[in-house]
Amino acid sequence: MYAVIRAGGKQYRVAPGDVVKIEKVPAGHGDTVEFNDVLAISSQEGHIGPGQGAVVSGQVMDSGRSDKILVFHFKRKKQYKKIFGHRQPFTAVRITEIAFDGQKYAAPDAPPLKKKAKPSHEAEGEAHAHKAKAAAHKKSGAKSKSRAKTAGKKTGKGKKK
Repeated sequence: MYAVIRAGGKQYRVAPGDVVKIEKVPAGHGDTVEFNDVLAISSQEGHIGPGQGAVVSGQVMDSGRSDKILVFHFKRKKQYKKIFGHRQPFTAVRITEIAFDGQKYAAPDAPPLKKKAKPSHEAEGEAHAHKAKAAAHKKSGAKSKSRAKTAGKKTGKGKKK
């Protein structure tokens, strides 16, 4: 059982129990979202039909911003370069039910929602100590192993007399 829905200008193939990252929806953590724009629906493998009158519902699991995408503009011979980043907001939705023609296909029960836990003070202390150690190593001017091996060697690229 699956359906093809349209959300945020994109199409997604979803089944009950799937977690889909869609464009940001104005809904809070744990809210229910309904998708009425169902393009196609399939009740069994190999058969697909129009999704008129079908409703796909889901529960908001998480929201955030995806990884950074770097946008780089460049014009050769003109000394023009411009770079900036973009992080697209998303909402993760777990599909709970697909309903059409009086039939309902529900997902199995999901584990309860957990709120994001703040890191403990002990973990913060360990992370801070690790950063301080790395900074001290960088300041000491310690060379990497590959550079230390080649530091005293001659490369042999000079002219021979």
